[in-house]
Amino acid sequence: MEFGMFHEFQRRPGQTEAEAFSESFEQVDEAEAAGLDVMWLAELHTAPERSVLAAPLSIASAIATRTKRMKIGIAVQVLPLCHPLRIAEEATTVDHISHGRLIFGVGRSGFPRTYQAYGISYAESRERFAEVLEILKRAWTQEKFSFHGQFYNFDDVCLVPKPYQAPYPELRIAVNSPDTFQQSGEAGMPIFVATRLGDLNELVPNLRVYREAWAAAGHPGEGKVYLRVPVYIAATEKQAREEPHESVMFFYKYLGERIEASAVMEGARAIENRAERGQRLQTIDYEEALKSKIVVGTPAMVVDRLATLKETLGLSGILAEMNCGMRIPHDRVVNSLRLMCSEVMPHLRD
Repeated sequence: MEFGMFHEFQRRPGQTEAEAFSESFEQVDEAEAAGLDVMWLAELHTAPERSVLAAPLSIASAIATRTKRMKIGIAVQVLPLCHPLRIAEEATTVDHISHGRLIFGVGRSGFPRTYQAYGISYAESRERFAEVLEILKRAWTQEKFSFHGQFYNFDDVCLVPKPYQAPYPELRIAVNSPDTFQQSGEAGMPIFVATRLGDLNELVPNLRVYREAWAAAGHPGEGKVYLRVPVYIAATEKQAREEPHESVMFFYKYLGERIEASAVMEGARAIENRAERGQRLQTIDYEEALKSKIVVGTPAMVVDRLATLKETLGLSGILAEMNCGMRIPHDRVVNSLRLMCSEVMPHLRD
């Protein structure tokens, strides 16, 4: 089982942007020293109260130069917001700087607000995503390539540098809406799933659809699934439950408000139930979150919970959100991270 930390380079209340960068890089260094498998980087825009992580590949490059062992993952690059040639060049550059430690996660993002800021229609996000992904693959694998689509047209283009990894860094795709599980299975792509909008129980039927589509398309194996989930570990059960409480509850209210607001924005689809899900997140109680959305406890408790999730969902790994809600102090995040690496990871290795 692969263990990663999902990092947003959080900006805690009262912090300057410089302090947020400094503290986050300290956590990266701690993760490298503790033996974590992957550091996963989010992509967040126009949210100064939350994060300074707007340029994940730039930060990935910095991490590559200050680490030797840990892989660096993008979770995820929002492809419809990117110029495909530029992002292809930047990703392969990080692949070289890291000597092949890059994992390139891709997605569309569930929030139209960023698209509005960039002047791109969220209603076009699916078509733009498909075009950019196809261009990336051609640019990375062909000496010269051409492409003619709805949004981009290229003739006889040679991308430099070509990837360090052959044929290119591992691709994983974020899935949220029910129809994308089917599409991702058919495409044979490893997937990220999460509990932010729904809960752990909802993932079971969706993953069944993904794996049935995977098999029907003739892909070998069963498809790899990676779960992004808030994780908090402490020495006692009481500490583990109480210390992240305020931060977790703040986050679900914050997230719920934004999801509900997005329900009336361009490109939102009825199948996503944004208004209902957003309202539900704003009224969720902590006990419900503990049961269906987050993983907290002593190291032994977390081992048991993750072992059950691994079996139930067929997980290949997790992306642990160590500071869900941005309000957990730095020293507690580091302590939780160290406990995960030293007392949880060894029990769940394949």
